[in-house]
Amino acid sequence: MKSLDGIKPFEKRVWLSSPTMHGEELQFMQEAFESNWMSTVGQNINELERLVAEKIGCQYAVALSAGTAALHLATKLAGEKLYGQAKPHEGTLRGKKAFCSDLTFDASVNPVAYEDGEAVFIDTEGDTWNMDPLALEKAFVLYPDVKLIVLAHLYGTPGKLSEIKEIAKKHDALIIEDAAESFGAKYKGMETGNFGDYNAISFNGNKIITGSSGGMFLTNSREDADKVRKWSTQSREDAPWYEHEEIGYNYRMSNVIAGVVRGQLPYLNEHIERKKEIYHRYREGLRDLPLSMNPYDKNNTEPNFWLSCILIQEEAMSPIVRGEREYLYQSQKGKSNPQEIMEMLTRVNAESRPIWKPMHMQPIYRMNSFVTREGNGRGRTNAYIDEGEIMDIGADIFQRGLCLPSDNKMTEEEQEKIMEVIKRAFA
Repeated sequence: MKSLDGIKPFEKRVWLSSPTMHGEELQFMQEAFESNWMSTVGQNINELERLVAEKIGCQYAVALSAGTAALHLATKLAGEKLYGQAKPHEGTLRGKKAFCSDLTFDASVNPVAYEDGEAVFIDTEGDTWNMDPLALEKAFVLYPDVKLIVLAHLYGTPGKLSEIKEIAKKHDALIIEDAAESFGAKYKGMETGNFGDYNAISFNGNKIITGSSGGMFLTNSREDADKVRKWSTQSREDAPWYEHEEIGYNYRMSNVIAGVVRGQLPYLNEHIERKKEIYHRYREGLRDLPLSMNPYDKNNTEPNFWLSCILIQEEAMSPIVRGEREYLYQSQKGKSNPQEIMEMLTRVNAESRPIWKPMHMQPIYRMNSFVTREGNGRGRTNAYIDEGEIMDIGADIFQRGLCLPSDNKMTEEEQEKIMEVIKRAFA
């Protein structure tokens, strides 16, 4: 165990990314309480939908209970558009494949399974840690009938949208844009949440702004917005009684939650600026260590810098083996690994997190197809091919990467102490 002598633990835990509240949130929640609009209708919802659509630059926003709900209804809508209306109790994808980001949280891809589809995972590129356009193009060679792409922007950094949209256009495929982590980020001057045929953002408790929960479906189609709004309220028909002709869901956002997000929204740019400062302070303070920060395209993108992450250089990695729930590593002088750094940060009462474990490595999706730029990657057992080139980029980032404490309320002094802990890990 490497020494942390002289470094006292934080009295209060330093979080990865916790809510940053300002006070206006309480005002809008109080209005919901006093007006007795405590359900899934009310002024907070109406105003929040208007404000978010205005911020994103789209025509319509539908407030839902979670980003996952938005992704589910986007997937259902895409399946219906591609394959027609499903029978009751049948998913709209009904056995069809969809190309999905591999390095992401499973909420991005689970809706494909909800709608009875099969995810085909597309490997990651190293420039932004998002879906690799070359691997996507290879996937269309292997599976030319696929008509749906589910694209996530990892940790608030937009992917290579121009290239992916061009590929989608060439193959007449629809795009679901999972901008859950990237609200406020821009690609070529345009807000993420505008690039897919169907788009989603999240207001979960750890996101750049939060309602404690909640999400939004974003679109320029009034027909799609109306359909999602109907589905989200149990698909009630326009009748004097509760009439239902199709399956619906209890996915509408609460007016109370909408009040919290409404109070947070004016602080979005401030939160982004603070996250950006944290990112650049890490990059500067850790520049002499054998690691790099999560990358982004400085010419085309403006991330929201939701989470600051590091990637340890291969030659500086100490040996580590991960099982499904356990791990084993060897501590070595001058080297480290993500688990060792996590343990050291825990000792000083700071939260960190491994990079998302790629979807193709998850037990639930291990039998699904996985495509790299070299071809079908299923059956490979590590991140390298025989020639020594990295084949599975996502697995390699998971192996060597770590999400650092990125909380808006973290002081410069606290961040300096965290960086000192990371330096001790390589001592």
